[in-house]
Amino acid sequence: MVIAVAVAAFISMQGPLQLPTASPSPSPCSPQPCADIRGFILWVTDVKTDSGVVSMTLIFRNSSNSTHADPSELQLLDSSGRPSNAVHDAPGCTAWPRTEFNNGAQLGPVPECFRPASTNPPLKLHWEPDFGVFCCQTDIPLAT
Repeated sequence: MVIAVAVAAFISMQGPLQLPTASPSPSPCSPQPCADIRGFILWVTDVKTDSGVVSMTLIFRNSSNSTHADPSELQLLDSSGRPSNAVHDAPGCTAWPRTEFNNGAQLGPVPECFRPASTNPPLKLHWEPDFGVFCCQTDIPLAT
């Protein structure tokens, strides 16, 4: 217990904890919009806004050390940066389960829908794939 307190005190003296973030890889994925985090690629297609619902189709390819795709790792950020979680009560907005896959396997296309506070551009899809506690996230700009 004493060691844990000492470590916590030492860390707090170093300044605020900065969690690293990841941006898309230096070699951009295509076609856009998409993101590549350490070999885990997410493509976004068919982005539409209808009656306050933003819908899209997602395709994942995983050649990383992450083991799954999970819908809870996605949020839509509206033009003010407010996050929205997925909704499944609109036509075509069916839920998809956490899916285990890797070694270059692909998942999708799967639907994803959000009901943000505002559908005014710019909208971004916020993605935090599971690479562990201190890694990674990115925002994918969406054209609507």
